[in-house]
Amino acid sequence: MTQRIKPAPVRKSVKVAVGSERAFEVFTKDIGRWWPASHTLLKAPRQSLTIEPKIGGRWFERAVDGSECSLGHVLAWEPPHRVLLAWQIDGTWKFNAALVTEVEIRFIADGDATRVELEHRKLERLGEHAEAMRGTVDSPGGWTAVLQSYVDLIGR
Repeated sequence: MTQRIKPAPVRKSVKVAVGSERAFEVFTKDIGRWWPASHTLLKAPRQSLTIEPKIGGRWFERAVDGSECSLGHVLAWEPPHRVLLAWQIDGTWKFNAALVTEVEIRFIADGDATRVELEHRKLERLGEHAEAMRGTVDSPGGWTAVLQSYVDLIGR
């Protein structure tokens, strides 16, 4: 019998010098302002990146040529404490409606600041690509770089 090893979730956290309401708002409403332009699945330059603020809302990019690329959808919307996103990007970096891994972001008050905790989980659903995807999103250029862009925008 072959035993399949489940990849560990990727966990990252940052602290931002704003309250949880502002931290949540910048993360969700302003995601197009801070998400790195290099982190896109579009063929043309990105015009916007949007998380629709409701359960079932889309998480998608729109290019300057009008084309769109879905990244997933909203599974839980609990401002200003938590958002749970379906990450539906497969191991070939394409949207796959049948695939759902989860990215949960928690906003935890920490004095006058907020600790933002991110967990990307259920990576085993990527099958043969699970470990490679885990390595990519856990690398310095993965969630670490994405969250640093978020921190940089809030710090301006």
